[in-house]
Amino acid sequence: MRETKSTAMPPCFERWCKHFDEGFKTQAQRKEFRHYLGGLLGESQRKNLSQIASYTIDVSYHSLRHFLVRAKWSATDINERRLQVMEKTRQTRISSGFSLIVDDSGHRKSGNFTAGVGRQYIGQIGQIDNGIVVVTTHLYDGGKSLPLDIELYQQASSLAEGKQDPNFRKKPEIALELIERSLKRGYRPGIVLIDAGYGNNTSFLSELDKRKLKYLGGIAKNRNVTIEVQEKGRETLRVDKLAQSLPQKAFTPIQLHRNKPKTLWVATLGVEISPLVGKRSLAIVMNAPTLDEATDVDYFLTNVEASKVTPEWVVKTYSQRNWVEVFYREAKGELGLCEYQVRDRRSLMRHFVLVFCAYIFILWHRLTGGLRRQWSNQPLRTFGEALRAFRTAISYRFVGWLTQNQDVFKQYIGSRGYIWA
Repeated sequence: MRETKSTAMPPCFERWCKHFDEGFKTQAQRKEFRHYLGGLLGESQRKNLSQIASYTIDVSYHSLRHFLVRAKWSATDINERRLQVMEKTRQTRISSGFSLIVDDSGHRKSGNFTAGVGRQYIGQIGQIDNGIVVVTTHLYDGGKSLPLDIELYQQASSLAEGKQDPNFRKKPEIALELIERSLKRGYRPGIVLIDAGYGNNTSFLSELDKRKLKYLGGIAKNRNVTIEVQEKGRETLRVDKLAQSLPQKAFTPIQLHRNKPKTLWVATLGVEISPLVGKRSLAIVMNAPTLDEATDVDYFLTNVEASKVTPEWVVKTYSQRNWVEVFYREAKGELGLCEYQVRDRRSLMRHFVLVFCAYIFILWHRLTGGLRRQWSNQPLRTFGEALRAFRTAISYRFVGWLTQNQDVFKQYIGSRGYIWA
C-alpha cells in the first residue's frame, strides 16, 4: 500500500530512529525525521515532499518542508551518527583494508534556480544536459557496500562569480575533501578506486601519494607515458599507441564472473608518467584478443607494487567499482535520491543524507537478520529483497491500524478528494 501512518510503522523502525534523536534539538524535528525517513522507505513511487506528505496520514506538507529547509539541524552530524551506528555491531562494522570508491553521479534537473544546476555531463544519460552532479565516496569490503559521504558539485555557471566564487571547487578537490573525512574517522582504505575523470588528474594522484594511499584508476587513451624500450632506451608515447605496439602474446585472458561470464584480455607493464615521481603500473584491458577486434579498450594506472599488479588483480579489483553503480541504481530507483522539492544547497544536502540514512536502515537490518526473522520466508540477499520485506511489514501493520481507525482513514481520503467505501 502507498499509504503509511507513523504510529503503524514496525518497531524496528522506531528503534533505528532513536539512534539519531540526539542530533535533533526539538521533539518536532525528531517527529519529522521519522516522517521523512518513513516516506523514503514507503511504496510511493515518488519521494518528493508533496508525495511523502500526501501518502502519510498524519503528516503536514508545511511542517515537513520546514524540517527540510528551515529547521536548525546539521546534516553532517546526522551522517556521522549514521556511520557510528554501523560500528556498533559485528556484522556491520567497517573492516580495515576496504576499497574506497570515488565517483560522481548526475541527474536531470530543469530550470536554473536549484543550487549546482547547469549544463554538464550527466552520467545517468551519458550526455551533456541540464542537471545536478554529486561527488560521493563509497565503501566495499568484500561483504558489504555502503555510502560514506556526499557533496554537491557546484559548477562555475551556477555560482554568482563563476570560477572566482569562493564556493567553486573542482570535482577532484571535493573528492580529496571526502577522502580526508574518511581518514580522520580512522577509516584507512586498502585501495582507492577512481575512474578516468580523477585518474587523469595528476595533481589528484599526487595528493593520494602524499597520503600514502594506493589507487587504481582509469586514464585517457591520449595520456603520454614513458617506457623503457630495448635498443631504443626511453620512449614517450600515447597509451593507445603503446597498446598497438604490443604483441598479442602480451595479453592474458581473464574470466570476469558477474551475472554473465565475460572474458577480458589484459596486459600490464611498468611506465612513468609526468609529473608523477617514480614508476607506475599500466594495465590495458580489452574485450577481445586483439585491438582490431576489440570494441572496448580501457587503460588503468596504479601505484601498487608491481609484483602485485597481475592481470587477475586488475580485473578483480577494478570490478569492485560496480558496487557504487548498484548503490546509485537502488538509491535513485527505490529511495528517491534525485527526487526533491528544494533548491538551496543546505536543503539538498539534507535530502541526500536522509536518503543515506534510509539506505543504511535497510542494509543494517539485512546484515543483522532482523527483517529475515520476522517478515520474510526466504533469505534476504540483496537490498531490494530486504526493502520489499520491510514494505511488507509496513503494509501489514498499516492494515492492522486501519481496521481500528476507519473513520480517521475516511477523513484522510476525503481530504484528498476521494470517497472511502
